[in-house]
Amino acid sequence: MRDAGLDRAIDAAGGVAQLARKIRISQPSVSNWSKVPAQRVIAVEAATGVPRAELRPDLYPDHHHERTVSPESIDPIDVARAQEYALLAALLAVAPSKSLLDLLAGLSGDGTPLGQAHAALAEAAMRTIAGQVEREYFDLFVGLGRGELLPYESYYLTGFLNERPLSRLRADLAALGIERAANSSEPEDHAAMLCEVMAGMVGGRLEASFEAQRALFDKHISPWMGRLFADLEQAASAKFYRVVGTLGRLFIEIEMQGFTFAN
Repeated sequence: MRDAGLDRAIDAAGGVAQLARKIRISQPSVSNWSKVPAQRVIAVEAATGVPRAELRPDLYPDHHHERTVSPESIDPIDVARAQEYALLAALLAVAPSKSLLDLLAGLSGDGTPLGQAHAALAEAAMRTIAGQVEREYFDLFVGLGRGELLPYESYYLTGFLNERPLSRLRADLAALGIERAANSSEPEDHAAMLCEVMAGMVGGRLEASFEAQRALFDKHISPWMGRLFADLEQAASAKFYRVVGTLGRLFIEIEMQGFTFAN
């Protein structure tokens, strides 16, 4: 029996087949769900506009979470970092829905390079319609056979998929108590999944020390993800996602500096 969050997502997508297509997995996989798997929450939220707190209130409660850490106990800088990682995870996991584009259009920026990137993302969201960005996402990351870019750690570090960087990542995630969900077809070294893990660690949803954050970033994000975002800025198929590339590149540079100079 499906839970309420999954039912809302299916209704918002227009049916099981449409939801499966939007998040790029098989229809039988979605049909077998009783609730949205943890590693699919961000993608389903981005594809349907149904908030993660409604999709999985056990993982994303409105006022508290499973570690009973209140938002007030988290440094505001870490809150902002977690939100940035979650935004990048959503945009890399699946093409944004109209609801997400509407939210992005309301972003504001300041005079910093990252703030200007937020303002540019808001402007791009206002100019974009969901059907166009869905096609753009397909051309960039899926394609007929393969997309223009392959957003995987293994590919960027070795030139091949499912190589040693993925096995090392799985070992490191297991040491943190993070396991691959059943029926998951997407390797864990996808950029969206790594950003989602960092969002959970930084925001307090996943129990991890600052040193654990830094270790995961230094080993599995810093060596390649900045190049991915730089490639996205230059990709022939990118319009809306060109701005996402700039935002991601700038944020990864800020994170690299922050981890380097932290005590």
